[in-house]
Amino acid sequence: MLASPTEDTMGEPSSSESFDKVLREFYRRYKRVLNGGSEKAVALHRSRGKLTARERIERLLDKDAPFVELSALAAIGQYDDQFPSAGVVTGIGKVQGRFVVIVANDATVKGGTYVRETIRKHIRAQEIAIDNHLPAVYLVDSGGIFLPEQARVFPDRDDFGRIFSNQARMSAMNIPQVAVVMGSCTAGGAYIPAMCDESIIVKNQGTIFIGGPPLVKAATGEEVSDEELGGGEVHARISGVVDHLADDDVHALEICRDIISSLPITEPQVVNRVHAKDAAFSSEELHNYAVVKPNLPVDHKAIIERLVDGGEFHPFKQEYAKTIITGFARIDGYQVGIIANNGVVFGETARKAAHFVQLCNYRKIPMIFLQNITGFIVGKKYEHEGIARDGAKWIHAVATSTVPIISIVTGGSYGAGNYAMAGRAFDPRFLFMWPNARIGVMGGEQAAKVLTQLKKPKGKNGAEHNEKAKSEEEIYNEIKARYDYESSAMYSTSRIWDDGIIDPANTRKILSIALEIVSLKKWPEFRSGVYRM
Repeated sequence: MLASPTEDTMGEPSSSESFDKVLREFYRRYKRVLNGGSEKAVALHRSRGKLTARERIERLLDKDAPFVELSALAAIGQYDDQFPSAGVVTGIGKVQGRFVVIVANDATVKGGTYVRETIRKHIRAQEIAIDNHLPAVYLVDSGGIFLPEQARVFPDRDDFGRIFSNQARMSAMNIPQVAVVMGSCTAGGAYIPAMCDESIIVKNQGTIFIGGPPLVKAATGEEVSDEELGGGEVHARISGVVDHLADDDVHALEICRDIISSLPITEPQVVNRVHAKDAAFSSEELHNYAVVKPNLPVDHKAIIERLVDGGEFHPFKQEYAKTIITGFARIDGYQVGIIANNGVVFGETARKAAHFVQLCNYRKIPMIFLQNITGFIVGKKYEHEGIARDGAKWIHAVATSTVPIISIVTGGSYGAGNYAMAGRAFDPRFLFMWPNARIGVMGGEQAAKVLTQLKKPKGKNGAEHNEKAKSEEEIYNEIKARYDYESSAMYSTSRIWDDGIIDPANTRKILSIALEIVSLKKWPEFRSGVYRM
């Protein structure tokens, strides 16, 4: 599970003691969510003859196939940590030799019910399936909406109903969907298997109903058991809601694999790929370039050398606008364009980047963005020179790009720089963060200075001056602490602002898989809009 850490990828301790601490804390937190719910909940789950969510995924995937797990630390630090991985495991792996998107409810976590982050993960997985025309497999074992949170998860555009809206649209796009009902499938969730191309249910275990027995009793007075109301025999033999009746989890997953083998293959994008060269350096060396202290420069030249085939990078406009690195390289044989920050953005930086983005689009070359950006230069001189106009060119080029973009936040991602470097709002195909990464409207130190000036008390004499200084310090420290916390990678990934935190040592592997995935669907022709010249 490459986007999720494993102990064998940790390598030797980083030469940066502070980053080593960050990385180990990341692994510690990940290991806590691997088992799903509490020991008691897992034991009860197994006593019913069920596999856990991650075991189900492992059985579904081809033997030794990689699985890129998405947002493994979703909801961490929220809900008193009662929703590990937000109660759902999502990711991309190979089944019968082809990539599929998998959404697996974890019934050991509050019965597999949905909070806001569960929905965001589910919808994000569907977006990836849509963007890359990948089949979707839903391993269903869920009690539906977590009722105490209903006001936050039910009524809005991207709340629970969006899942089913997406299913209908995916079907219209000829994106295959398969549901395997391995437990409860209740209320609105009942539409998941009903809206799939094919559905499988495990007998004496899976159930599908719009309203469960307690609701039926309350509404009609009828007394009925789960199995009588919506069990496997009912839906396979009477209602026809499902197409296949399985004996147990393993049998159901075997049926699912058979279905996947029969699905049509989408016409892929013709890409420029040659025989791959090995990386020139050990991937663990990337730990040495993960900067923990905010606003320090990141050595993206060294990082690029350790990501690309043979360490070979062909720069574009190397001598011009040196605060941005642009150029071409190969990763696992795939030709890519790379854009990496090397300092603050000036007008010429933005123009150079916009030019390069256009080149990649017209040449059908996917792009890798390596983010460590404090933002755009400020000051009267630069405003008079039109920094906003030049920045708009770059943002415009990124927003209208039709070749796939994969963003990796290696350091900080602040302000409008986040937009120009293909932040989440600009729909990169994938966006991952290193454990040391930060994201926010500005850094904690800058925000604290600005807000302290706005909030500081107005002293009138010497006696009040000391109190004024003390109050300013307290305000500054409080604001900085809040911004530092809210801009951390852990805070971001908890809220699914990214597709997961990754060990820097796994970056090249993940990029290789991502490049294969994004080439499975033809890319539209590039059409740029009006650039303010």
